[in-house]
Amino acid sequence: MKGIEFKNVKKAYGDTTIIENLNLKIHEGERLILLGPSGCGKSTMLRMIAGFEKITDGDLYMNANMVNEVPSGKRNVAMVFQNYALYPHMTAEENITYGLRRNKVNKQEIKRRLDSVVETLLLEPYLKRKPKDLSGGQRQRVALARAVVKESNFFLLDEPLSNLDAQLRVSARKELMNIHHTFKQTMVYVTHDQIEAMTFGERIALMNKGELQMLDTPENVYNRPVNIFTAKFIGSPPTNIMDMVYDNGKAIIGNQSFTFDTKWVKHIEASNATDFVFGIRPEHLQISKSPLENALKGKVKYVENQGDQYAVFIDMANSEVIAMSNSKDWNTDEVIFVQPMADHIHIFDKATTNSIGYPGV
Repeated sequence: MKGIEFKNVKKAYGDTTIIENLNLKIHEGERLILLGPSGCGKSTMLRMIAGFEKITDGDLYMNANMVNEVPSGKRNVAMVFQNYALYPHMTAEENITYGLRRNKVNKQEIKRRLDSVVETLLLEPYLKRKPKDLSGGQRQRVALARAVVKESNFFLLDEPLSNLDAQLRVSARKELMNIHHTFKQTMVYVTHDQIEAMTFGERIALMNKGELQMLDTPENVYNRPVNIFTAKFIGSPPTNIMDMVYDNGKAIIGNQSFTFDTKWVKHIEASNATDFVFGIRPEHLQISKSPLENALKGKVKYVENQGDQYAVFIDMANSEVIAMSNSKDWNTDEVIFVQPMADHIHIFDKATTNSIGYPGV
């Protein structure tokens, strides 16, 4: 197995704990995204895999071998950094092949690997240029090429696209996808950008304050968040979260209520929770100027243009609720009606902040 496994791993600097009791299996050949806010421990996890940081406690396995004391140079990893870290006095070609030449790989093999990666990343016109003569996107591709030519089992990327503009990030993600399809490495990718996580990852490991919050496919992280943090972190605008009282098949939010369908009634009543939190994404709220069946009433605060849609900010039950609309025709202080889509509701246990699950799941 050419995967990676954290077993009860802790990382601390003195009295400050960065990672606490982490258990995580990264499958051979998958694209795993380490996602989370700044300071959550995701880059520290990547550096522990690379061997740049020693773990404080627990065990780290690569290729089914414990590597706690194995130096970085013997872990068969390739890493791409946020700042590219290219040698300014070397040409692109020299930067790409430096590690191979240093390890005394024969010239024929160096040429084979170089030709392959240059074709994949379309770098032929830039091989004789130095970094100062390359654009940000070109330097990023050179840094990727330098990692790819190592033909390592493990490909580690620490926010490699964060210095690129939006258009270049899209093309760079396509290049990374092509690299993975071609070379089948176990790829671990650190980002705080949820769009990158959702579009590029096969699974997402969502971190917060050094703890793993959820490990699943992008679809499940979006549609079936395991706790309030996950629900709020994934999605833009974020999930609406409101205190809720359950009473005989109804959700009471503030001084208003709506009725759950039968499957939710059974599921809520079978849960162990007594106090609840209601969640619904802005795109899963239907809004209307006219009364809707099973809807809540609110008052428009303001409307924000988000390009393809408009985010309508609503004052409802002493909370600010956001709903998405194709129209900008909403007036400040206008009374409107908001109907949650029954198949997209999230219910959380207020005491634990964990989801109570979903009917039929």
